[in-house]
Amino acid sequence: MPIIINLDVELAKQKMKLTELSDRVGISIQNLSVLKTGKAKAIRFSTLEKLCEALDCTPGDLIEYRRS
Repeated sequence: MPIIINLDVELAKQKMKLTELSDRVGISIQNLSVLKTGKAKAIRFSTLEKLCEALDCTPGDLIEYRRS
């Protein structure tokens, strides 16, 4: 898939674990794991906003488009 979710990169920048992010944003570890592994088919803007706030980043930091 040409759309990449860089959740692992942003977690590393903040030195944060997935469990801490889950607690901060109120999203289950399972759902965050689906995002992190690139298996998600969609993401809500409200979820993206929560992730950006918790990770102090922009949507462009989290989402990347790579041409095939």
